[in-house]
Amino acid sequence: MLFHTPYEIWDAHTHLSGVPGKTPEERLGNLLRYADRLGISRLCVFMGVRWSYEPTPEDFRQQNDDVLRAIAAYPDRAFGFVYLNPKQLDASLEELQRCVAQGPMVGIKLWVAEHCNAPSLDPIVRRAVSLNAVILQHTYLKKTGNLPFESTPMELAELAARHPDATFICAHSGGQWELGIRAIRKTPNVLIDLCGFDPTNGVTEMAVRELGPERIVFGSDAGGRSFASQLAKVLGAQISEDAKRLILAGNLKRVLQPILKAKGIACE
Repeated sequence: MLFHTPYEIWDAHTHLSGVPGKTPEERLGNLLRYADRLGISRLCVFMGVRWSYEPTPEDFRQQNDDVLRAIAAYPDRAFGFVYLNPKQLDASLEELQRCVAQGPMVGIKLWVAEHCNAPSLDPIVRRAVSLNAVILQHTYLKKTGNLPFESTPMELAELAARHPDATFICAHSGGQWELGIRAIRKTPNVLIDLCGFDPTNGVTEMAVRELGPERIVFGSDAGGRSFASQLAKVLGAQISEDAKRLILAGNLKRVLQPILKAKGIACE
């Protein structure tokens, strides 16, 4: 049975891992089948079938090839973000050129290979700005301790302050969302996504109160998380209908609009 929703929904944060299928195309097809049950019309996809914490150039090229294959099979439903490792700067800039400047991808995904306030990110961010590419940066504050080079929302705020003309998405709201939301409050070029932690009363309400509804995007982290549990953070929130529409699709459409228009990709 399909869930009928009055909202348009775009998911800013999905993966090919954790989804059944022998090929990238099959995995994205299954992910879209699950998304259809909940009325999710578009997915942003990044990182390949097999991940690595600190990928070599060969590793991230292979992962990006997986995503390129997947989105080519579903060009009207999925957008790709290029996965990079700032410690491999020259190779990352080449991959950014291949996948975004000369390819169909529309954003950048950075994970845990390097702290995001490191100087090696500056050339990547400058190139992203020239391409109108959005940068989605994994952030977390873990009670058990972060991975060695895992970024925090405080570090992302530092990077964003250096590059006020760039657009960033603070993935997972920093995990400890009460701290993460406050950490990026003074950097207006940073949005948060709501994915990757359990649904909790008050998270979306706090984000709207502290940041405004224009700085929040829906993300699921599927297939690591379920679409339904993450949608609950928005659909169950005590916020206005207009705010829900912005979070579920409007804000992501707005920040992607420049690069989609440049590439001639319809976004309605």
